[in-house]
Amino acid sequence: MKKELKLTDILVTIVIAIAFGIVYILWGTVYYAVQPLGLHLDQLLYGMWFIAGTFAYFIIRKPGVALLAEIAAASGEFLLGSPWGLTVLLSGVVQGLFAELVFMAFRYKRFDLKVAALAASASCVGSLVVDALNGQIAELAAWNLALYLLARFAGSIFFAGVLAYYLAEVLEDTGVTNLVRPLSTEDFTDMD
Repeated sequence: MKKELKLTDILVTIVIAIAFGIVYILWGTVYYAVQPLGLHLDQLLYGMWFIAGTFAYFIIRKPGVALLAEIAAASGEFLLGSPWGLTVLLSGVVQGLFAELVFMAFRYKRFDLKVAALAASASCVGSLVVDALNGQIAELAAWNLALYLLARFAGSIFFAGVLAYYLAEVLEDTGVTNLVRPLSTEDFTDMD
């Protein structure tokens, strides 16, 4: 399979990202509804904002897709009136870049749940870098920061790792991904 992005790959990635950009805007309502409950329950939901990159990568399976998907999803979210303003664009770039680094570490050849969870965790680290630069976590007490980190990592692994992986698997089982990904030699040998 050729690794460079074709126009079809870019367009499919952007369509996926725009769909998730809409989900991101709607997800903000759920996030803010849970925030008053305390104990950083909102951080359990935070991982949904990383799903576009991981999901798009598992559909297209080429270098640059996770970064492109996160940037496009963040752009869509921004254009739809994100309450976070331009910071969503910075977040999208950093989260997509951190996920992309995981896929690159595996040379874009692994498409399993472990890689999905690692990419989700990397996106989470990227989000924490942005939060730290914005001064959002500097004043948390140690126990509060630990709870914050635990909740965000757990939510990230669930949404951007497990959910993204199984959602892509469901599409794989239906054959939809064959429309954007040509059959490989392994696919033909599996038919025998």
